[in-house]
Amino acid sequence: MNIAVSTPSVGPSMRSQVRWKATWENELRLADHIELSDFFRKTYGPTGAFNAKPFEANRSWAGARPEIRVIGYDARGIAAHVGILRRFIKVGEVDVLVAELGLYGVRPDLEGLGISHAMRVMFPVLQQLGVPFGFGTVRHALEKHLTKMLVRQGLANILSGLRVRSTLADIYLNVPPTRVEDVLVVVMPVAKSMSDWPTGTMIDRNGPEL
Repeated sequence: MNIAVSTPSVGPSMRSQVRWKATWENELRLADHIELSDFFRKTYGPTGAFNAKPFEANRSWAGARPEIRVIGYDARGIAAHVGILRRFIKVGEVDVLVAELGLYGVRPDLEGLGISHAMRVMFPVLQQLGVPFGFGTVRHALEKHLTKMLVRQGLANILSGLRVRSTLADIYLNVPPTRVEDVLVVVMPVAKSMSDWPTGTMIDRNGPEL
């Protein structure tokens, strides 16, 4: 399956030209994983040492492993990244096929320069996958940012008042194997409309967060 990625305009203030590539996980080389691991440590590290820890030892994923990655490159290397994983989630009592979006990151020196808007390149990839919805969860603190980036562009809806239950990526003897979070849910209608999204208030990932 060939995946085409378009490159939207991100404005004249961006310091470098970014080119985008969508790649299947099996196509990544060892050097790609090493470069991605370094990117995530530097991107997530400023938010807390614990957030960077999953990417030690050249690991390029944190919980569930992506199926497809959309990666932006510039002259300095990786500029931005988002992972995609098709999975069934349960919304209330209804099973829903989604493409979960996660592992979102922008290199610190490019934050606030418009590059985040270029993440709209995800949408053509989701269309080619033929999934009904794109799905993701984010912290409440990002609501304004995502509203500007996706909702106002007509690409996604943000749902609040939902709880999401996920399994932990690893087993720990001192904590339960699952966790329930009060987070914002981002839904991108792709092959179906938003009216087809179930109305349940509990979402079960039945697996680790991407």
